[in-house]
Amino acid sequence: MHAVRFHEHGGGDVLQVDDIDRPEPAAGEVLVQVHGAGVNPVDTYFREGSYQPFTLPMIPGVDVAGEVVAVGDGVEGFAEGDSVVGTGIGKDHYGGYAEYVAVPTDRLATVGDDADLVAAGGLGVAAVTAWRALVDHANLKPADVVLVHGGSGGVGHAAVQIAAATGSHVITTAAPEYHDEVEALGADVVLDYARDDLAEAVKAAGDGGVDVVLDHRLDDYLQFDADVANVGARVVGIGENDPQVGFSQSSAARGKDLQVTLMSMFNTPDLSAALEKVGYLVDSGDLDISVAETYDLDEAAEAQRAVMEDSFLGKLVITP
Repeated sequence: MHAVRFHEHGGGDVLQVDDIDRPEPAAGEVLVQVHGAGVNPVDTYFREGSYQPFTLPMIPGVDVAGEVVAVGDGVEGFAEGDSVVGTGIGKDHYGGYAEYVAVPTDRLATVGDDADLVAAGGLGVAAVTAWRALVDHANLKPADVVLVHGGSGGVGHAAVQIAAATGSHVITTAAPEYHDEVEALGADVVLDYARDDLAEAVKAAGDGGVDVVLDHRLDDYLQFDADVANVGARVVGIGENDPQVGFSQSSAARGKDLQVTLMSMFNTPDLSAALEKVGYLVDSGDLDISVAETYDLDEAAEAQRAVMEDSFLGKLVITP
């Protein structure tokens, strides 16, 4: 089979398409014929070496979706022909940038037979992160006012839909060219993230403030989050561009009993359970992963460049 691999750490030029043996599923694994493998920033961190994968040469790709073509010993709940979605591979296990991948069943869930498996390839990191942040950590409830920073991004566009499905009042930010599309995903208010009066606009849209914030750039927005928060608000941070993160005025946070949680999707205690929940939303029509662009295996370097540098709505997906 063909698979993208890197034999050493470095830039995009270390990615190459190799012809290797098709894997056999070990005990507790299923073999998936890959229809789509989402492209995530974390894939580039493993390639560069800032996050260390378990072995070299490595097949990148944390996310995958496709069809089960074989099952290993002891596997229950999965059968040949099932449509499945997985995440959490490409870290300590060969990833999804390949024609076939053997995936442990604790990182996998079935989806409906009519699911778009290319789009589902971009589901895992985006939707599980959004679910964990909003539902598990922020305890999002109907009628909460939620602010999603970056509603056009991979996690952001999933979070907008998940929040809308709970009955929350959803405020989000995006570049003007994406406003109509993000509103169609379920956002009640979409604001230009570059406007000078953004804090005032968020508070006005939330009738005074917000109850939940999903923040993907803590270095830029942590103090902002405190300023627009209602008393008892919950902020969940999923990333930053600069590791120097902190409040410039902590009294704004203390005065509101602000709860701040920092999370990583890789700490999800049961990935398969989280995937089942977001998969249910896909099957019910409440969650749709938007695919901005698809790439062949030999375009993996360009896909990884684009995920770090380009502006787009939704996800980039490799289709072997």
